[in-house]
Amino acid sequence: MADFEMSRSAHVDADPATVKALIDDFRQWPQWSPWEGADPDLRRTYSGTQSGVGSVYEWSGNKQAGEGRMEIVRSTPDAVVVDLRFLKPFKATNVTRFDLVARDGGTDVTWTMTGTRSAIMGLAGRLFFDKAIGKDFDKGLAALKAAAEG
Repeated sequence: MADFEMSRSAHVDADPATVKALIDDFRQWPQWSPWEGADPDLRRTYSGTQSGVGSVYEWSGNKQAGEGRMEIVRSTPDAVVVDLRFLKPFKATNVTRFDLVARDGGTDVTWTMTGTRSAIMGLAGRLFFDKAIGKDFDKGLAALKAAAEG
């Protein structure tokens, strides 16, 4: 088993509350999530609270989108923490965290995913997944920036 951590950061010219509102409500994710275009027929289910702790988002789609569940487990003015469970195409449990720091009239956003991989997935992760996830995080942060600044 191998622990991993992947982070990307961006500066958004909007206040932390505006940025947090886009992260803290899963119904806002289609505006900026880098995976939204993976399956035009993606099935989404929202449950729990509208936003914040207890908000749940489940999805099921094609091979590229896969299937999984996210739940917001912590929400403060400076961070949103999501329990992320992938069911298909592979099973994995990760924690995703968005840290928000007010700076220069805007917000520094850091998107971090942590988890544990099996030995085989650890090697594949270092060779393939980390690079792809990093690109996805960069794409998502750029879209989050555009949504918050627009």
